[in-house]
Amino acid sequence: MSTFSSLHIRNYRLYFIGQGISLSGTWMQSIGQAWLVLTLTGSGTALGLVTALQFLPVLLLAPAAGVIADRFSKRRILFITQSVAATLALALAVLVATGAIRLWMIYILAISYGLTNTVDNPTRQSFVLELVGRDALRNAVTLNSTEINLTRVIGPAIAGVLIAGIGFAPCFFINSASFMAVLVCLFLMRGDELHRTDPIKRLKGQLRQGFRYVRRTPLLRDVLIMMGIIGTLTYEFQVTLPLIAKFTFHGSANAYAILTSAMGIGAVLGGLATAGRRRRSPFGIASAALAFGAAILLAAMSPTLPLAVAAMVAVGACSISFTSLSNATLQLESAPQMRSRVMSLWTVAFLGSTPVGSPVIGWIGEYSSPRWAMAAGGLAALTAAAYGFLALRRHTLPAPGRAETGAVAAEAEERSL
Repeated sequence: MSTFSSLHIRNYRLYFIGQGISLSGTWMQSIGQAWLVLTLTGSGTALGLVTALQFLPVLLLAPAAGVIADRFSKRRILFITQSVAATLALALAVLVATGAIRLWMIYILAISYGLTNTVDNPTRQSFVLELVGRDALRNAVTLNSTEINLTRVIGPAIAGVLIAGIGFAPCFFINSASFMAVLVCLFLMRGDELHRTDPIKRLKGQLRQGFRYVRRTPLLRDVLIMMGIIGTLTYEFQVTLPLIAKFTFHGSANAYAILTSAMGIGAVLGGLATAGRRRRSPFGIASAALAFGAAILLAAMSPTLPLAVAAMVAVGACSISFTSLSNATLQLESAPQMRSRVMSLWTVAFLGSTPVGSPVIGWIGEYSSPRWAMAAGGLAALTAAAYGFLALRRHTLPAPGRAETGAVAAEAEERSL
């Protein structure tokens, strides 16, 4: 398989272009918001709380959002969620530009963005399959992850320059405008070329059915447990990296941007190296988690900023290996009627677990040290790897067609409710 094979598909190519522009703006806002909170408060706990509030709706509501994504046109849902996100970014930009911004306002906007992302994320995750079909999914997921991390290089680099030279507001104005790229690309897509999954009918117990389906499918369950462990304490870079930049290395927003960009560079290199590979195995997911944890511990122990930057390149490469393997496995081994609900649980494990871990990581960073805060994430990844080696060795990936067979069983179960 070619490294860029899924880009030959017109609809996915449009999606890729729109996401690249929009995600660059999103990373600019992420850098700007985190540094704005530290500028206003100087508190790691406050930073952790903002992050927690942004992802709390995902924790509480993402499973229900997965049902919504299964019931309605994913393309139409994305038109709505992307428009709302653009409006929220514009509101933050105006508040900052006029000097009216206060911490409680950031809290409210964080919750509002979290509510939007709760519906947007599982919809986007499952929309990729409609864009490319089953055969190209692994490649598309990996390229999408690579693009996310390429924008992690571009967005923070621009944000660091803008914050140092002009201020915070341009980061938020540019992010608001960047959502237009997604809306235009969604409009230009050809509906007859989508690999649509027929929307499910509204029936009683569909949310409960999604939980039961995952519980009765050991491979899906174990991958989600691993992601839950890592999502809770490891993927807290929005908290750990600004703390390390400001309090460990006594740097500015540029230092934070450099650390974030280094992680993005590593993920791009790792993604390009793995995008053309077809082979995947449950054992490989555990191995990727092990390497991810080891790389994070290396970054936490780095005595100087240049060494920490180099370590973050390795962190990024290991991160994309773990997430792309896990994501593709969940999508390919889920029954089509269940896919959005399964991916909503992935969203809970990946993003929704953040409200649990970010205040803890922020507190460790403020009252112990940022190094220990990052090290806690590395130890969590090693714990997930240990669980994976014990649990996933029992599983083998089914032959092609197994997921379709599972679809029949899932449909029969749904009708029995």
